[in-house]
Amino acid sequence: MDFEKKLSRLEEIVQKMEKGELALEESLKLFEEGVKLSRDCHGQLTKAEAQVKKLVGFDEKGKAITEDFNTEDSE
Repeated sequence: MDFEKKLSRLEEIVQKMEKGELALEESLKLFEEGVKLSRDCHGQLTKAEAQVKKLVGFDEKGKAITEDFNTEDSE
């Protein structure tokens, strides 16, 4: 399942649980699924963040100069 589908499913689970109309067993089942989806999404975001590069300029031949993106630099 791709990131967007996982996130959509997670939102669906939250909406169902917020209604408060589920039986305890169903709530627990959805909660467990939600935790797993949340961890999966977090892992995918962490991986994507590690791949992000920051464009810092171009060399004399016009080739892009990049460096790893560091969130601490952007604050």
